[in-house]
Amino acid sequence: MIIGHETGGTVDNRSLTNRILTSVLVITLVVLVIFFSPNWVFTLLASLMIGLALKEFFTLAEKKNLYVYKYFGISIGMLIPIIIYFQKGMEGYFTLEPFIIVIACLFIFVLQFTRRDSSQALASVAVTLFGVLYIAWLFSFFIQLKFMPQGAFLVSFVILVTKMGDVGAYLVGSLIGKHSLILRISPNKTVEGMLGGLIFSILSAVLSKYYLPSFPIGHLIVLGLFLGVLAQVGDLAESLLKRDCGVKDSGAILPGFGGMFDLIDSLLFTAPIFYFYVEVMMKR
Repeated sequence: MIIGHETGGTVDNRSLTNRILTSVLVITLVVLVIFFSPNWVFTLLASLMIGLALKEFFTLAEKKNLYVYKYFGISIGMLIPIIIYFQKGMEGYFTLEPFIIVIACLFIFVLQFTRRDSSQALASVAVTLFGVLYIAWLFSFFIQLKFMPQGAFLVSFVILVTKMGDVGAYLVGSLIGKHSLILRISPNKTVEGMLGGLIFSILSAVLSKYYLPSFPIGHLIVLGLFLGVLAQVGDLAESLLKRDCGVKDSGAILPGFGGMFDLIDSLLFTAPIFYFYVEVMMKR
């Protein structure tokens, strides 16, 4: 989430205080879970975050008067990281996530068959499956990263680079933001904020050389730029959905931020892309 950076150089002090307090609590929890807890705790936290974000996503869809299989979608979504956790502990395992997605698709159609009203069938099936893929599957790549060598540091790298981009966008946009980025999607996001976010992402990636010494500095610069761009695309993607549904925040469980979907939106593209980058580029 690009933390709502403002145009016009003004900052809501109360909102900023709430963001800081919430950030401190979230960062403390994340550090404890990533570095000092077993992988099953990390997996359960990811599953809970997915469940909350999916609930908010499906609630947004319902505001558009779309019929969605909310609780089925939430259940399948929360199951995906748990399945990844268990299959990682098996010798010679095969990837089960595609199988789960096939089963989800099958059962959504079966549920659709039981409805008396066949209207919105396409929208119901599409939105439910999209929510599972967009939020649950993409966010579950954090489990894949956690099980890699130096997994805790890799997870920390993605979160740090992504969220420092959010911080940079907010600070620079609040102080000097004047030119709207994409006015029809989010009038508060600015070109200056976007550039500030990219600079913060690149700097945080370069400084990560301290705890990821095996990563060449050139790779870190590329990753900082690439993940910084993806983070902002992820934030804009959620803003587009919220704009279509006529809401400012996806929820209200995190003071100063909004909902869980608001918190993880910028991570949804950075985690899987970073995983594939490490798998392909760093193992040559």
